[in-house]
Amino acid sequence: MTAHVIADDAEALTVAAALAEEFRAGASARDAERRLPHAEVDKLSASGLLAVTVPAAHGGADVGALTLAEIFRLLASADGSLAQIPQSHFVYVNVVRRQGTEEQRKFFFAEVLAGRRFGNAQSEAGTRHVQDIRTRLTPRPDGSYVLTGVKHYATGALFADWIPVLARAEDDELHVAYVPRDAPGLTVIDDWDGMGQRTTASGTVRLDAVPVPADRVLPHHLTFRGPQLHGAVAQLLHAAIDTGIAGGALAEAAAFVRTKSRPWFESGTETAAEDPLLIQRFGELALRVRASEALLREAARTVDAARTGLTDDSAAEASIAVAAAKAHAADTAVDVAGALFEVAGTRSALDSLNLHRHWRDARTHTLHDPARWKIQHIGRYVLNGTRPPRHGLL
Repeated sequence: MTAHVIADDAEALTVAAALAEEFRAGASARDAERRLPHAEVDKLSASGLLAVTVPAAHGGADVGALTLAEIFRLLASADGSLAQIPQSHFVYVNVVRRQGTEEQRKFFFAEVLAGRRFGNAQSEAGTRHVQDIRTRLTPRPDGSYVLTGVKHYATGALFADWIPVLARAEDDELHVAYVPRDAPGLTVIDDWDGMGQRTTASGTVRLDAVPVPADRVLPHHLTFRGPQLHGAVAQLLHAAIDTGIAGGALAEAAAFVRTKSRPWFESGTETAAEDPLLIQRFGELALRVRASEALLREAARTVDAARTGLTDDSAAEASIAVAAAKAHAADTAVDVAGALFEVAGTRSALDSLNLHRHWRDARTHTLHDPARWKIQHIGRYVLNGTRPPRHGLL
């Protein structure tokens, strides 16, 4: 595979905006038919967008968090499923950047620049909690490993060239094994049946004695030994997806009211778009979306500022800013996507129109990690100066 190499932030945003408009046209049909976006994901790869965080020293644009968040917001405003697929890709590009050896960086960054994709085999079902990882990396006499376990919610794995697998080694520490999609013993099962984000193919990955060379394993546990932005960047992208879904739902609601809704007879107006009560409600919803967008930009700028001379304090500021953006965006996405029906009227509930995909996508995506804990950490930080934990989910 070959891919265009994007030069800078401005080009990245131009490409993202163009792709978002292209993807918007078929988003509803893909969701309704659960037609997986193989062609669209290939276009993402070919466009060079998936390589924009590769460091400049390795030939990439090395865009900042502000640009990356805007890329995801644009894509999610068009298709909340499609935007979710590359989220883990950027997370695990970041792991290579932080924990890879120079040889590992050289190899994997070249793969990413060529358009190859990272998936995700991280979460497990039926364990005590989300960080109870039981997949094992067992060493072999020649220094390589064997990987065994079962992963769920493996967004991106079905579309991937490489599947980063979170696993524990003999010392019980977390490592990431980068495994080729066609590795012997690795099976990706398209069994995702979520009510929303239907076309992410976030199914199951089975690992049955998968061989892994030593140079494809990175010590992820070291990420959390000092100040880190791993969690802040990952959560920033989730916040961008929620913000984009909210904006997309508001835009579709406005278009529907302008072109299809009838005015309520008591309004005395010729069109629904002139109804003063609807105008008021759209103003309220727009304020919510604008606030989420502003918090997203602020969080991204805080992450970018922290990257220079990272300290415990700057990492904490970044994590708290991202937590605020994510908590607000999660509420906004669900509320605005639900309010679409309130403002658009009875006809909007027709299943054939599939306007409920915005709410289904928002409700499904916002379950990823609970906003209530983010608010707890914000409160502790503001009230007592307690820095948030370094567990990678904040």
